[in-house]
Amino acid sequence: MEVALEKQKNNNYTAESIQVLEGLEAVRRRPAMYIGDTGIRGLHHLVYEVIDNSIDEALAGYCKNILLEIFADGYISVTDDGRGIPVDIHEKEGKPALEVVLTVLHAGGKFNKETYKVAGGLHGVGVSCVNALSKHLIATVMRDGKIYQMEFQYGQKITDLKIIGETDKTGTIIKFLPDETIFTQTTTFNYDILATRLKELAYLNKEISLKIVDYRETDENGLPLSETFYSKDGIIEFVKYLECNREKLIDNIIYFSTEKDGIQAEIAITYNHSYTENVHSYVNNINTHEGGTHLIGFRKGLTRALKNYSEKNGYLEKVKIEISGEDFREGLTAIISVKVPEPQFEGQTKTKLGNNEVIGIIEQAVYEKLTQYLEENPKDARAIVSKVILAAQARHAARKAREMVQRKGALNGSGLPGKLADCSEKDPSKCEIFLVEGDSAGGTAKQGRNRQFQAILPLRGKILNVEKCAPYKIFDNEEIKNIITAIGIQIGNDEDDKAVNLDKLRYHKIIIMTDADVDGSHISTLLLTLFYRYAREIIEKGYLYIATPPLYLVKKGKEEHYCWTDEQRNMIVEKLKNNGKEGQIIIQRYKGLGEMNAEQLWETTMNPEKRILKQITIESAAEADRIFSMLMGDDVPSRREFIEKHAKYARLDI
Repeated sequence: MEVALEKQKNNNYTAESIQVLEGLEAVRRRPAMYIGDTGIRGLHHLVYEVIDNSIDEALAGYCKNILLEIFADGYISVTDDGRGIPVDIHEKEGKPALEVVLTVLHAGGKFNKETYKVAGGLHGVGVSCVNALSKHLIATVMRDGKIYQMEFQYGQKITDLKIIGETDKTGTIIKFLPDETIFTQTTTFNYDILATRLKELAYLNKEISLKIVDYRETDENGLPLSETFYSKDGIIEFVKYLECNREKLIDNIIYFSTEKDGIQAEIAITYNHSYTENVHSYVNNINTHEGGTHLIGFRKGLTRALKNYSEKNGYLEKVKIEISGEDFREGLTAIISVKVPEPQFEGQTKTKLGNNEVIGIIEQAVYEKLTQYLEENPKDARAIVSKVILAAQARHAARKAREMVQRKGALNGSGLPGKLADCSEKDPSKCEIFLVEGDSAGGTAKQGRNRQFQAILPLRGKILNVEKCAPYKIFDNEEIKNIITAIGIQIGNDEDDKAVNLDKLRYHKIIIMTDADVDGSHISTLLLTLFYRYAREIIEKGYLYIATPPLYLVKKGKEEHYCWTDEQRNMIVEKLKNNGKEGQIIIQRYKGLGEMNAEQLWETTMNPEKRILKQITIESAAEADRIFSMLMGDDVPSRREFIEKHAKYARLDI
């Protein structure tokens, strides 16, 4: 007790120590609390918050067109043709409503159910957060025949509300420049990330036009790069888009909608011949990638409908093994879009729905509508049930194979692969493992590593393409068995044996390290497919990385420079030409990790203070799912089209 009192006395912990952050200062001090992080994801989250406001206007029936523009000077703007943010004086605050919305947390029309029945930006911190984290923001409102404008810096007003013109249009334009002191990693917006989100919103909100224009790049006609997204049939088209690279099990998209107690739900499902479940859920247009009560209700309703139909028609009489809910979802692709008046999300980033009343509503709707479809379409019903039975048999075989692997591990003592060179540190948060292509490069990496916290697992050859095989077959692949055993996870595919238990994960950095050639890229893609399909939680937690070994070593005399890009190489060559020293410039192209010695591999690729790691993230699970199916599946024409479109980013080794 005396020690505690003395410490408190020395720290001078008094009422004066308590800081009260006013206005938007709290957002600037702790931005990650409001937008998730201050990296690439957080930067783009700013745009999503502004777009969500425009979408909310569309949901209320007042907006049909949304325009997103990316400017060369770093600004970005969102324009809609909604009603326009109110500009009259707010009675309580004594300021224009526009200023209140942009400078006061938890202020907005989303709390008034007469204004918005459903809304994505429920917490009321969206656009005010954008303002707080912007170096400069210009808000333009068109309503009542006039054009109004206000400007802000770092969340603070720098101009009063003023009328700058007249118009017969209505709508809002929010144009802002992110604050580089907050977003220290980058303030450059990614066209593909934003275009993917707009495409997603177009599917989820049919008959609304969303356009993106990027003035930083031009198309083949010399015009600014642009795309317009519009969907007449909504999530039915969304499912067709996701399924375009897969072999169909049934030809139809099963679609139904329901509304009860103010909760609206749209669901579209189909089945294919793949071995994975591809369900994407949304609440008020927000991708709830962690699921929630709407997903629980959907799964319950689906399982009940298919099980009852199977039992009623005698399909399960000869099946000797138990069928689980997971079996009913193998090869399933589904979009679940729910509109909830007062959603309860976990956190401001809104990734999981918590409203318990949604479970029963969705479960009953799915059960009734799917049962009706199965009765009316017996051919499709038979195909789905046959797929379910095969899935159950494969799961049973996979469990036996997994148990065999575990028994072998127990007999071998620690159960860790013999090829693994483990580290001495036991705290997973401090440990990293390199999955290295080839025994030769693996041997070099073992010599060059820091044994305290770096583990090395050499991989011989290419692992199985898990996109094209049943789950139980992965346990026949020695390299996959070594990977999952080394990193400390289990891969399962039934209800009681979840795919990944992160509590047992042995490393919080799993680093793929392959040669910088075609084979190395293929091995990386196979590994990414494995983690995406069977251990996605590792990617979502930010534990998966790709190492980037240098492409070139440029030497002149005793001076050496490593280069990771052609641009770097050219710049270094020019610098060496003009350094005034004699000697020939030698450029060495690294095609394989084995061309470097242990010291070089450590300095360029493994040393945490100097290396470049690419962290693998999933910005849009639906788009990632489609791309993995296209690149690793059997649909050659789609893969060829993708490669041709992105050929300018490719590197050829000839």
